Amino acid sequence: MIGCHLCNKSICEISLLLNIPRSTVSGIITKWKQLGTTATQLRSGRPHKMTERSQHMLKQTVRKLSTVSRVNG
Repeated sequence: MIGCHLCNKSICEISLLLNIPRSTVSGIITKWKQLGTTATQLRSGRPHKMTERSQHMLKQTVRKLSTVSRVNG
């Protein structure tokens, strides 16, 4: 992928050539430009099981359910 990029291929061309989504190609090329490597970087600590988005959706669902139960109960 990086070789194609160095040969002045566009992200769209690389995507079609390798049958990989454009967002993946773009992300890997951006990571390579910033860090000089495509290897996964070390992180401190354990990753969260729930993302911020899923936590927000869960809170909204609980709020809706509590409002429904107050009206019905």
